[in-house]
Amino acid sequence: MDFDAVADELYALRPEEFTAARSSAVAAARTAGDRQLADRIGTLRKPSLAAWASNLLVRSRPGDVEPLLRLGEGLRQAHRSLDRTQLRELSRQQHALIRALSAQARQLAVAAGHPIGEGVQREVENTLHAVLADPEAAEAWASGRLAKPLSAAVGFPAAVPESAVTERAGTRRRPSAAPAPSRTDRKAGEQQRRRLAQARRDAEAADRELRAMKDEAAAAGQAAQEATQQVDRLQRRVGELSEELARAREEHQQARFAERSARERTRTADRRVREADRKAASAAAQLERLTSSDDR
Repeated sequence: MDFDAVADELYALRPEEFTAARSSAVAAARTAGDRQLADRIGTLRKPSLAAWASNLLVRSRPGDVEPLLRLGEGLRQAHRSLDRTQLRELSRQQHALIRALSAQARQLAVAAGHPIGEGVQREVENTLHAVLADPEAAEAWASGRLAKPLSAAVGFPAAVPESAVTERAGTRRRPSAAPAPSRTDRKAGEQQRRRLAQARRDAEAADRELRAMKDEAAAAGQAAQEATQQVDRLQRRVGELSEELARAREEHQQARFAERSARERTRTADRRVREADRKAASAAAQLERLTSSDDR
């Protein structure tokens, strides 16, 4: 039994399933004679609903992990260098990507049978902001083993206003002659530009995916509405057929009763006809005897 494998399995479960599964894993480790592993597993904390949704996003959409991490690197670098153009562009991408990922987390939670509310979704968004601000938070989020939501580090605003950037930049004295950038600086700048370009592409792709998901959700909602209307129509038809069936059964019972009554009357009439025949034959015989006696 491996600790990482057990942890991954536990944090992939729904929150209400976590405690029982952890107890089972602890018992299995103790049965195997590995008390140290059992103690480590026992320290794993049950995730909150927001942490579970964040873990679900990482595990279900691994392709979205790296773009957010790269965007965080670009934002932190832009904050350090006070690059207003980069800050404005990356802040816009930041909001678009976080909105897209937060919406995906909410949809994944619904698909997993555990919808989340607005408050929990805000905690998911705060976690994503923390991922952008703090490398350690980014590493914890990427592991998919969060037990509680993360908070953005103090001093790293979600979006820096242009006025604030201008004010901070204005306090720096402009040198009379800027030194020529070294080869190392040029190389670092080129790498930074490539990272920023990649972050822009990732954010644009996330924005396109969000629009596509919204369109898909709208189409699914329309299909669900049409299916509901069809169910209602069929339910009404079932009710009508049930009433017709009940009436047909009642009429069938009445017809069978009428049939039995008619057969009984027929049998009674047949008996009476036979009795009348016997009486008529007896009367005719008696009349014939009397007629013969008179002739003599």
